Amino acid sequence: MDLSDRDTVKEVVEACARGDREYQKQLYKAMYSSMMAVCYRYASRREDAKDLFQEGFIKVFDKIGKYNFKGSLQGWIRRIMVNHAIDHYRRNKNKFSMSESLMEAERIPEKDLDESVFEDITADELLSLVQELSPVYRSVFNMYVLDDYTHAEIAEELGISEGTSKSNLSKAKRNLKTMVLQKIKNEKQTAK
Repeated sequence: MDLSDRDTVKEVVEACARGDREYQKQLYKAMYSSMMAVCYRYASRREDAKDLFQEGFIKVFDKIGKYNFKGSLQGWIRRIMVNHAIDHYRRNKNKFSMSESLMEAERIPEKDLDESVFEDITADELLSLVQELSPVYRSVFNMYVLDDYTHAEIAEELGISEGTSKSNLSKAKRNLKTMVLQKIKNEKQTAK
């Protein structure tokens, strides 16, 4: 399915809005990989990402008749997925608050925390480590670094202050650096 062709997009949107199951199935399949990647960035486990994806696509099909053909359909769907993941975080944020203190438990001295630690790790390895962040830190990190939200937008979406957003981003980066250093240290010990 070529979603870069405006006529195809119009046909798909109109058919999906009418409830045409075949077009819905085609759109679902066409978007699966890219939107699962979005959902996985916000979820702790693959099963949670699948749930976010399924629920998000229900919203896509409910709202597809409102798509105004400004911007890409994929971008429109991506925004729904991100917003759904944020809504999921909001509904469950009280469950997540206890895990923050656990992430703060192990500290590496500040002198060891320079940006060069990320030079020895692949993007896939880094994204895997992002999944290990607490849900709060992971959400702020994803929104700021990967989805280009401002701290003001993050604060509004998550119901926190801008200062908390900045603090959570800083802590997320610090925890990622700690995890990267630990991974590198473990790999060096294994290589011996």
